[in-house]
Amino acid sequence: MSETVLLENRGAVAIMTLNRPESMNAMNPEMLDTMFRVARQAADDPAIRCLVITGNGRAFSAGGDVKAMASGNADGSRSGPVVSRVDVLRQQEEVSRLLAEMPKPTICAVNGVAAGAGLSVALAADLRVASDQSRYTTAFAKVGFSGDFGGTWLLQRLVGPLKAKELYFLSEVISAQQALDLGLVSKVVPHDSLMDETMALADRLAAGPTLAFGRIKDNFSFGATNTFADTLQREAENMIASGKTQDHLNAARAFVEKATPVFEGR
Repeated sequence: MSETVLLENRGAVAIMTLNRPESMNAMNPEMLDTMFRVARQAADDPAIRCLVITGNGRAFSAGGDVKAMASGNADGSRSGPVVSRVDVLRQQEEVSRLLAEMPKPTICAVNGVAAGAGLSVALAADLRVASDQSRYTTAFAKVGFSGDFGGTWLLQRLVGPLKAKELYFLSEVISAQQALDLGLVSKVVPHDSLMDETMALADRLAAGPTLAFGRIKDNFSFGATNTFADTLQREAENMIASGKTQDHLNAARAFVEKATPVFEGR
């Protein structure tokens, strides 16, 4: 597998690390293809109960590889390794869908700059723990792009369409504290504590009711684009299904016995 993305398993937590630090983890085609494969591997592995994604070096990801983009000719044709087909880009975007929809919690440890597609991918994770040195920008408009990897869908649901359009149109850089104030990140921690704080959260989630977490995510994904009545139906279906799991039975017994429940993901 490509060294542009690293995968490490720590118990039930998988850590996916973007690994092009010399280019601020700019996403070239090799990295994008590998990100999807690694995310799918983590999603499909029943031993993995939480996925963390982070970056190596001073950036989470600066977004697309602008140096490669600059190889385009004046007539709009491309001579460099830049995606020019909708179906190829759409396949690469699947990493965002996997982070958002895989039936287990996902966390982005934002270690530095998150820009463009890097921001979009970070927003696709369920939770975001931010270094106090991290910075955020949509960036697309600065290079004449409209945006990809789900950023417009995700951002307007986090901050509202008015603020989201402002962030996309103006492409201003915001600090970790501003991101926290806007609700883009879950918490801001000292840079040197980022992975310790993230892993503590990941371990807590990995020890939790994995099947219920998956159905919680499904409720949110379904509810984002469906009516309240239809979402009530989906919630009822997921509630009944989760009530039939061994995890629920064990937790209910532990509750009655005033014991700590043990969730096994079954």
